[in-house]
Amino acid sequence: MKHNIAISVGDLNGVGIEIAIKAHTEISKLCNPIYCINKYMLNQALKLLKIDMPDNLKISFVYGEFDIKAGELSTNSGNYSFDSFMNGVMLCKNKKADAIVTMPINKEAWMMAGLKYKGHTDALRKHFNKDAIMMLGCEKMYVALYTEHTALKDVPPLIKEDKLLSFFINLNKSLPCEKIAVLGLNPHAGDNGVLGDEEIEITNAIKNANEKIGFEQFLGPLVPDVAFTPHARQKHTYYVAMYHDQGLIPLKALYFDESVNISLNLPIVRTSVDHGTAFDIAYQNKANTLSYINAVKSAISLI
Repeated sequence: MKHNIAISVGDLNGVGIEIAIKAHTEISKLCNPIYCINKYMLNQALKLLKIDMPDNLKISFVYGEFDIKAGELSTNSGNYSFDSFMNGVMLCKNKKADAIVTMPINKEAWMMAGLKYKGHTDALRKHFNKDAIMMLGCEKMYVALYTEHTALKDVPPLIKEDKLLSFFINLNKSLPCEKIAVLGLNPHAGDNGVLGDEEIEITNAIKNANEKIGFEQFLGPLVPDVAFTPHARQKHTYYVAMYHDQGLIPLKALYFDESVNISLNLPIVRTSVDHGTAFDIAYQNKANTLSYINAVKSAISLI
């Protein structure tokens, strides 16, 4: 029997709804998609895309009506993307959906709408009061982020043994058997304290985590600038990056179109596309569906 998957439509001024509709036939072979939107907004999007309504399309009603403005920041679209997202979360909590797959939101639009979250993962963390972990990637390489949408200047004070240990233990719960390479923070992984001493905290957390888990799951800290070379990637599939760009620049350079975003350590399954709203190509029928299709496949595999 196919699983029910809630699809939050993201920012309707972006490419999310185009991707969802273009991939509907293929996705329907994998699962029963439930689109978190209302018919007024859906028909408006279809008209802009010059696409007919797909057969047997199931929706979960989300309140709100506004004019879609392709490629523009909008308080209305920010609010609606959040409401669509929470509609899908509630479908999962009420056992009407087995997982949620999220289309991209615009963080500035969320801020304009007065929402206090930095993104989907942050909202899920606060909603469930759980230390959700953001992991992105594809079967060739996954990167879990120790810090996510944190200003670079604020990262070093967060590199503390106790916080890292908690992160590693939570990551182990979601990936109990995988070997995971942990990056250092500084160039050359600190060069034994010459270029920084944060690696001492990382090393101690790795040692303590492996002792608690009972085997050497976490490896490192690795020198960041050689951690993603072809030779290194033959040895490592799973990584922990200390900050956002450290892990996501190499990931997106290598696997941009096929990567997905997965939220770990939560009571529901949530995956997402690994790209933004792409306002520059919104409603031009140019958006790539591969990340979305992979996100749905990943969600199904995690149920």
